[in-house]
Amino acid sequence: MARESKTKKINWRLIGALLLFVLLGVSTAMAARSVRSFVTTAPQFRLSRDRPEALTLENVHYASRPKILRVFSPDFEHSIFSAPLGERRRELLAIDWVEAASVSRIWPDRIVVRIRERKPVAFVSFRSGVLLIDRSGVLLDPPPQAQFAFPVLNGIRETDTELERRERVRAFLRVEADMGYLVKDISEVDATDPDDIRLVAQVGNRAVELLMGDGDFARRYQNFLNHYSEIEKHSPEVRVFDLRLEDRITAKR
Repeated sequence: MARESKTKKINWRLIGALLLFVLLGVSTAMAARSVRSFVTTAPQFRLSRDRPEALTLENVHYASRPKILRVFSPDFEHSIFSAPLGERRRELLAIDWVEAASVSRIWPDRIVVRIRERKPVAFVSFRSGVLLIDRSGVLLDPPPQAQFAFPVLNGIRETDTELERRERVRAFLRVEADMGYLVKDISEVDATDPDDIRLVAQVGNRAVELLMGDGDFARRYQNFLNHYSEIEKHSPEVRVFDLRLEDRITAKR
């Protein structure tokens, strides 16, 4: 009989603990629901169109501000806690020039957007017009009134995939790194064949096309400059030179 009485006491304790746990869970859920209702409806958390500082954009230079603002247009006049920040970030990444983005709620009624923009490295020319390209092979529309001093990267077609463009950009960056300060003379880099680079350089008063091969770009170009006065004297009309052979410079007539 003593054992049965002890068992009943333990059962009542378990039942009491379970009831307490359920009550706590219900009260917590109700409290959370009340808090959520408050922060999503109270006017002090509203993202107001009338306050320019309500939506703050940082580090935006070339990306379209109107496009960024349109991403958040559904959130205006609603609580900042109703804005789906993950979704908004994904929408920002689809905007031209935006490489990375973060979106933060700032208590009590502000949203801050931080942008990292893409960095162009060259121009590319298509029949449809001239675009910029970054080191990842992403094409960018030149922003209005912005001025860039980049060479033109040839060998990229409008039908190329981003991966194909990236391969040619990689070849271009290899030329740029090897050339160092001498790259200031270069106006065009043809990376149609990344293993057989061609350059257009402004030497003296004329533009010359130089066949450079797959490496030693600075050394080959400097050797051409060292002999340029003699080259100009003997081949004043020639515009194409082959620098791929180690012991000679060949004029392509």
